[in-house]
Amino acid sequence: MKIKITADSTCDLSRELIEQNDITITPLTVTCDGKSYLDGVEIDPETMFEITESTGGIAATAAVNIHAYTDTFSELLKEYDAIVHFTISSAMSACYQNACIAAEELGNVYVVDSQNLSTGIGHLVLDACELAREGISAEDIKKTLDERKKKLDVSFVLSTLEYLRRGGRCTTVAALGANLLKLRPCIGVSNGTMGVGKKYRGNIRDCLVQYVKDKLSAPETVDPRRVFITDSGFDEETRSIVEKAVRECVPFEEVIHTRAGCTVSCHCGPGCLGILFYRKA
Repeated sequence: MKIKITADSTCDLSRELIEQNDITITPLTVTCDGKSYLDGVEIDPETMFEITESTGGIAATAAVNIHAYTDTFSELLKEYDAIVHFTISSAMSACYQNACIAAEELGNVYVVDSQNLSTGIGHLVLDACELAREGISAEDIKKTLDERKKKLDVSFVLSTLEYLRRGGRCTTVAALGANLLKLRPCIGVSNGTMGVGKKYRGNIRDCLVQYVKDKLSAPETVDPRRVFITDSGFDEETRSIVEKAVRECVPFEEVIHTRAGCTVSCHCGPGCLGILFYRKA
């Protein structure tokens, strides 16, 4: 049985990983300064930040619509027996609902609500590719990943609250106070939604190292197979410092660096970084 793995652009996998695993990506729409672009196709985070910084505005993202899903799935089903598709959490976007409507119309499309975002989805997508290569059926891939997604540990530390303020998710007073005090909030995903966790204070590099130590403080509970270090714009030295801290805590078999796409970036702004991994239970 020939299985195709597909995912929304919110999975934040690198172009190299997408090509290596023959993953088809369905792009969300990003709107900047009144113009709409396909995420990762017609716009990237750098360009998005240039527009928002020059205009003082914000970017917004919109779900993949039913028509786009139907077109993509129907074309792929000409070559593949079945499709397993991964979406951003249904609590964060209409992508899941739209993909399910398209899947029901076509048949042989199995949609997984990741209940996550960014490379939290990426973990599930790469695992699905491995299972497909092993000859596992589409239905069983979905069942396996619906269980495995419960073990994901996904969080990010923000350098600034400015983009949350622009998007109305944080007051001007709160953002100003956080910036003056150099507070760096940790945003975590739980049960498909985002919430604020620990607030770090001080130099961003020191905050990121402490964040890594906090998240990986119980290495015996961590699945050492793979970890993503995903950021929305940091220099290589900072990335290296974070990776060193990660490796000192847990001997992961794979440490993969990726750049956050427009969906995470437009809400969190530049200078956002997270480590994303599985817990053992």
